[in-house]
Amino acid sequence: MKAPHIPVLYDEVIETFSAITEGIIVDCTLGYGGHSEALLRANPNIEMICIDQDIEALTFSKVRLASFGERVTFMQGRFSDVINTIPKSDKIKGILADIGVSSLQLDKLDRGFGFEAKTLDMRMDQTQTLSAYEVVNHYSKEALESIFKEYGEIREWRKAASIIVQKRTHKPFESAKELADFIAKRLYSKKLHPATLVFQAIRIEVNDELGELKRLLDSIQELNINKSRVAIISFHSLEDRMVKNSFKTWAQSCICPQGVMRCMCGNNHAHGEIVTRKPIIPTEKEIDANPRSRSSKLRVFDINRT
Repeated sequence: MKAPHIPVLYDEVIETFSAITEGIIVDCTLGYGGHSEALLRANPNIEMICIDQDIEALTFSKVRLASFGERVTFMQGRFSDVINTIPKSDKIKGILADIGVSSLQLDKLDRGFGFEAKTLDMRMDQTQTLSAYEVVNHYSKEALESIFKEYGEIREWRKAASIIVQKRTHKPFESAKELADFIAKRLYSKKLHPATLVFQAIRIEVNDELGELKRLLDSIQELNINKSRVAIISFHSLEDRMVKNSFKTWAQSCICPQGVMRCMCGNNHAHGEIVTRKPIIPTEKEIDANPRSRSSKLRVFDINRT
């Protein structure tokens, strides 16, 4: 089956989990199955639990991974919710999360993610009610300013919100293409398409991506797992910062408040150790072959509770 999506950091993910010879690896963001297929082939004795909230992606991947039979279990839903219901959680030896939008989602004109899309949607879970259409056409100016500043880190966040609100009073935005073309004529960006960060902010809001990542990290910390490897791929600084800070917290042995003269907590609270002091990034060869991989960063943590 021809894959519609090139998984980022493909070789690096395989290498990250290469030492796992048995047990379960959880793919929290299955997508179109590229990483899961690679791990199933590279680690012939492991099982995979594959999670995604996108029904379209799950349907495709069930066909793609059918040859692996009972080695694969599929679960539909947000990974922060589903991960707490995983059977045999004590056998989990690896957790992978690729926190990004797939190429197919970006390219399909009816999903509303890309600049040429005919709709204004951006929902990863198409059963939810909130879409980009509601955000763009019904959020207050203040709410738009907030998400453009916080989620897009847009330099002209006030202007971006203001011009959208002014335009929609005459006619609502109907498609992602209409919004992208409108933004491109009114905001300046030296390296990126002027609408890139606007679209990023709207997509994060629609899918509660940062909240979902925070809940995933909290859920992993609370899982009954040990001697397990966690690998998370992020695509922008907000996500990467959250992963980096969580891993730092997990690695802290002493959790006494700052300023305490002597440790009173027992100095035994570390959940394990950080494997990647700096994130793993794609090679120039990969970026040339798949330009969408250029902003990806992989961080790895080994859970080893004593």
